[in-house]
Amino acid sequence: MDLNTSPASIFHLIYEEDSLWTFILVSLILGCGAAWLSGRAIAQTWRPLWQVYFYSLILGCAVRFIHFSLFGGTLLSLHYYLVDTALLMIFGSLGFRAARVAQMLTQYRWINEPDGPLRWRRNPR
Repeated sequence: MDLNTSPASIFHLIYEEDSLWTFILVSLILGCGAAWLSGRAIAQTWRPLWQVYFYSLILGCAVRFIHFSLFGGTLLSLHYYLVDTALLMIFGSLGFRAARVAQMLTQYRWINEPDGPLRWRRNPR
């Protein structure tokens, strides 16, 4: 059996710390929560979606710094920066979309109706 395909090495593709809880706390709860809120704020001010991706790149640096300063992670790791930033972009986009759907349904309720949690459609009237 090849040791490079063990479950422990597969998990190290996503996070570098010895504890999964560190990854969950810093990257998922703090980082993705901040990305969700920033995506929502960008949507509420009617700015375009590309700004979510731009701010996610900056937020990815902050998440890497927290991993480095508090838990001894690698600061300048392109691999883990890309993993963190990809998660931030996903959650930021979801926050943006949820806020945009709420905007379109409340401000233009005579034209639009809900079509799922992250979609709207024109009224068929």
